[in-house]
Amino acid sequence: MKNFYEILEIDQNASQEIVEKAYKVLVKKYHPDLQTTQNGKNKCEEKIKQINEAYDIISNSDLRAEYDARLQEEYNRKLQQQIEKEKEMQARQQEQTYKEAFNQKQYEDEQRRTAYEQNVNRQEYKKQRAEQERQQAIREKAEQEMQYRAAVNKAYHDAYIQDLKNRGYKIKYKKSLNDYMHSLVALLITIGIILLILQLPFVKNYLNDLYKDNDIIRGITDSIVNLFK
Repeated sequence: MKNFYEILEIDQNASQEIVEKAYKVLVKKYHPDLQTTQNGKNKCEEKIKQINEAYDIISNSDLRAEYDARLQEEYNRKLQQQIEKEKEMQARQQEQTYKEAFNQKQYEDEQRRTAYEQNVNRQEYKKQRAEQERQQAIREKAEQEMQYRAAVNKAYHDAYIQDLKNRGYKIKYKKSLNDYMHSLVALLITIGIILLILQLPFVKNYLNDLYKDNDIIRGITDSIVNLFK
């Protein structure tokens, strides 16, 4: 909505006499004939149209009263919009403040929860570590006791065997299955080593020369070969 008072450059409570004077001054100021350029004339013509429109309304008391009512209504509407906008802005600011406070509280609660959990975890870790150390100590003590008992039993056994030997007894040990297996493995390894050695060229040559030059060796070897045939 156009503000005719601003166009006439007067106050809204200006008297009719002031309206007349303002109109004459503006018409003279913006008269197109006073302009030197076409662009300036066009602008002044448009300005004069606005001045005449405003003067026609403001100079008529009935039209002015009706216009003032509409102007006041427009002012009240804008004022109400401004108030509502400010309220909305305040509500947003308040909401933002509440949200920040809520987020801050959540953050602080999370920090406290994390600190509590870390403390609980540390305590739990200490308990588990203490229990592990206790169990380790029990195992080490049991192992030491077993080693001690084994050493004592061995000492008694050795002393008993030595006493028997001192009395003139012959001690025979009964071989276990593990002993036989160890002996077999040792025999196989020994045979394997001998076979590998026999595959060496210089060993073969030496044995062939020994077989050819020594009648006794040759006889024994032939007898063994004939035996297996």
